[in-house]
Order: sequence, then C-alpha cells, then structure tokens
Amino acid sequence: MKKLLELLINYGTQETTWVGITAFLTAVGITLSPELATQIGAVGLAVFGLIKVIINEKAKKEDGK
Repeated sequence: MKKLLELLINYGTQETTWVGITAFLTAVGITLSPELATQIGAVGLAVFGLIKVIINEKAKKEDGK
C-alpha cells in the first residue's frame, strides 16, 4: 500500500500525467474547456503537493528507505 501511495504521488505531481488524463478523456468523447483542464491540473497538483508536505520524511529516513 505504501509503494502504491508513493507511485501515485510520484505520477500525480507530474504535469504530464494531468495532460495525459485530459487527452484520454477528450479521446473518449468527454470535452473540457482549456481553462477547466488547466484548473483541474492545478487542483490535482495542489492536493499532491499538500500530501507531500504532510508526509513525515524523517520517519521514512528512520525506516532506512
């Protein structure tokens, strides 16, 4: 579970992930205005940034990882 969370955080904080999700949704017929797509990406990055702030990195270093 911890590895999955780390993977999600890693990919979720990359702008290209959000661009890819938007492109996929557009390809399957869901259309978004460019402004809305930008805002969705910004909110996603903000959420993952907050998660990165909350995660205790000292505990990770103590675990030897």
